[in-house]
Amino acid sequence: MGLTPGELDEFPIHQAPLPMARAASSDRNFYDRCYLNAHDNAGEVFLIAGLGTYPNLGVRDAFATVRVKDRQFSLRLSDALDARSLEQQVGPMRIEVVDPLKELRLTCDHDHVGLDLSWTGAFPAVLEQRHLMLDANDRPTLDAQRFAQVGTWSGTLQVDGTTYEVSDWSGTRDRSWGIRPVGDAEPPGRAADQPLDGFWWLYAPLRFDDFAVIVIVQEAPDGFRTLNDAVRVFPDGRVEQLGWPRIEIDYESGTRMPVAARLHLTTPQGEQLLIEVEPLSFVALHVGCGYGGDPEWTHGVWKGNDWTDTSTYDLTDADIVGRIPWGVIDHSARATCNGQVGWGLFEHASLGRHDPTGFADWMAVAP
Repeated sequence: MGLTPGELDEFPIHQAPLPMARAASSDRNFYDRCYLNAHDNAGEVFLIAGLGTYPNLGVRDAFATVRVKDRQFSLRLSDALDARSLEQQVGPMRIEVVDPLKELRLTCDHDHVGLDLSWTGAFPAVLEQRHLMLDANDRPTLDAQRFAQVGTWSGTLQVDGTTYEVSDWSGTRDRSWGIRPVGDAEPPGRAADQPLDGFWWLYAPLRFDDFAVIVIVQEAPDGFRTLNDAVRVFPDGRVEQLGWPRIEIDYESGTRMPVAARLHLTTPQGEQLLIEVEPLSFVALHVGCGYGGDPEWTHGVWKGNDWTDTSTYDLTDADIVGRIPWGVIDHSARATCNGQVGWGLFEHASLGRHDPTGFADWMAVAP
């Protein structure tokens, strides 16, 4: 049986001479996913959620993870993707676009993590630079586009039998689409003989009273910058570039866990802009959220129809503590800039060798 038109084909949104049921790329790793976070500005409660579709795998999935002090509660959902749609729902979790690029509603009716939250963008969404990563054979392992936005949340959050009234909680969100590793792992082939030396990543969307700042930096083990994007966005939609960020991070002794950071930026007029960041609570994206190397669940993996899974993690347990350093970690954060106090996300990974910070290999830590 051949393809038939779907509801999306009624709208003038096509990007290729294909029906909307087909992605423009036949790469199995094609994806379209959103990420959202919310925190109480005190470091007590930190929520991360996401929902993705994988057209070439026929899968859709979602997750919600809440950290409360030293415990973390994760809900994971997966189902078949039978047809592409404007509806974003997996099981009991749904993201409703109330007003595109301005207002969302996130709901989830589940005993483990319950959500009824409304998002309001504080500043216009920003389209980030296209992100490209190649493997040792020059094959794209990541070729994606993303937009980001900072804003506030209100509503209710239920976890572990407690209901939290959410009012003016800070948050950041993004939507990305393109190609990145999803689903079951592919055979590595020749790449198995060309191991990764290191990975260094920083992503910091921060909201202040008068503006928002979004900084993205990725560096090779020798410090060569493979992605550099730093902008400031104003309420009227103006976006100014902030040059070549100089990043200083203080790590807790004996670890690579950041305890403070300074982002040195430059305005188009040549003025220096210093942002000082204080990480608060954190969630490791590879512990319960399905990102890179999560041993329990990975985005896009076929788990069958209407699959649900839950976990509760004790973040003082030695096994969990041992997993945390080996992936990307999201920190809720407080920041200061020009006397203003801001809030947002400080996402960081420092794995393997990174010459600028003096980490010589995978086992190196701060003195």
